Amino acid sequence: MTRLEAAQATLRRLHDSRRTEEAYLYWIREFIRFHHKQHPRTMGAREITAFLNDLATQRRVSASTQNQALCAIVFLYKRVLDMAMPELSGLEPARRPMHLPAVLSRREVLALLDKLDTPFRLMGEIFYGAGLRLMECVSLRVKDVDLDRHQVMVRRGKGNRDRAALLPVRARESLRAQLEHVAARNRMELAKGRGEVDLPHALRAKMPGAATSLARQYLFPASRPCIDAATGRLVLHHIHETGVQKAI
Repeated sequence: MTRLEAAQATLRRLHDSRRTEEAYLYWIREFIRFHHKQHPRTMGAREITAFLNDLATQRRVSASTQNQALCAIVFLYKRVLDMAMPELSGLEPARRPMHLPAVLSRREVLALLDKLDTPFRLMGEIFYGAGLRLMECVSLRVKDVDLDRHQVMVRRGKGNRDRAALLPVRARESLRAQLEHVAARNRMELAKGRGEVDLPHALRAKMPGAATSLARQYLFPASRPCIDAATGRLVLHHIHETGVQKAI
């Protein structure tokens, strides 16, 4: 098993998100390439510091990007190689810009929402009214919406924790219509012998029928099916987050 395969296996064993897996594997690969494919066991604080300083001074990455690369290297040494992380000295941290965030007024928010088409308007209302992050919103499934209790359940949100969020009043009727749309599409997909969605971890083996159930369908499905990287099966994924960003 290669170093990257061992890191990937450890990430999946710890049930880290797909995005975390992609980011950590990328930075581990970049760290090894930077030092001409030396084995990490033969490298220490000097090599780690040189790589992180190069990110800050040559690549001019942001402070958050440099910190993400550091977290990936810490994960590599502590969780994959089972080695103590060496103490870093002489690290040149990337500068974090000092600026005030731009906060829209209520009138500006309403003007923005009025310009968004379906389903992006509904997503915008959930962002603003329920306080969901981008990936938390696009990853919502039918079972996460509780119109009777006026709330949505965020699964594996920040800090890998579940939490409940209150639904804004103005979004409830639109949510009801979106649920009906998803149900109709699910019936259509099933009639064509399709309708599966991707499932987390071992749920497909434990609940074979869950992949086609309405409860597991994404609230904001993509326009067409795609191949699930984990299983190689044709599934219906959620709408891509860049589509939401472009619309807004």
